[in-house]
Amino acid sequence: MHKENQSTVSEFFLLGLMVGSEKQQLIFMIFLCMYLVTMVGNVLIILAIISDAHLHSPMYFFLANLSFTDICFTTTAVPKMLADMRSQSPSISFAGCLAQMYFFMLLVDLDNFLLAAMAYDRYIAICRPLHYAALLNPKRCALLVVTPWVISNLVSVLHLSLLSHLTFCDQRAIPHFFCDLEPILRLACSDTQINNLLILIIGGAVIFIPFTFILVSYALIGSTVLGVPSAKGKWKTFSTCGSHLSAVSLFYGSIIGVYFLPSSTYSAQRDNVAAVMYTIVTPMMNPFIYSLRNKDMKGALRRLLSRQSLF
Repeated sequence: MHKENQSTVSEFFLLGLMVGSEKQQLIFMIFLCMYLVTMVGNVLIILAIISDAHLHSPMYFFLANLSFTDICFTTTAVPKMLADMRSQSPSISFAGCLAQMYFFMLLVDLDNFLLAAMAYDRYIAICRPLHYAALLNPKRCALLVVTPWVISNLVSVLHLSLLSHLTFCDQRAIPHFFCDLEPILRLACSDTQINNLLILIIGGAVIFIPFTFILVSYALIGSTVLGVPSAKGKWKTFSTCGSHLSAVSLFYGSIIGVYFLPSSTYSAQRDNVAAVMYTIVTPMMNPFIYSLRNKDMKGALRRLLSRQSLF
């Protein structure tokens, strides 16, 4: 088979959500509406947290950062996907593909670390409430956000630097709606053993260490909640974690479905469905998850919208 050095590759073709013309308009409108809801919902969450002094606490600081990350994360893939659905040639340049992969890996890792930071916040609030202000002071909160940015950047650069040494075959069609590392590696003609090993070790660590931290945090929270004497007290204490648990379930369920099921079960359709879940559905649902069951957030949103209506 003819090989070509990857430096001469000009473009790839993203064919993940290419459907018949009779369904294309409907799917385009559905995803456009979902993207707009995601943007509006997360922007409102950020504005409500910034504008309301009652929400100037570590929990909402992490939530504002999660909303910002979700906005960037969705924007990395969805506008290009929508443009491709309206185009007769859903292509992306090699440089554009690398940029999309970089931001995608960076932001998905950030989401992962922020969910772990939010679990830590809930653990301190429930298990060590008297030390909450000291353990989650502004300096530590900033550190819990800045450190993931540094780690996520290093991981993304490492993946892309190894990718730059690969050669690619004539096949340029990617059965995905954005440039993701796994589908790109399947197009390579050269040996991808090191790349796959890096995904398994570094990618696995970046996903499973925070996930394990979340599980341990909730095990300790559960142990503390069981010590609350009344059933009403147990429910009230644990209900503060419900939104976070819902977001964690959505995020990790789809991530594990794409990256950590056995390769023998791989299918492009399964990957696309799971990718839609964590690139579109989860960022869209997070504002609802964190606002509908949160009286403080609902109150802040009402005050924000009422102020806007006066102008």
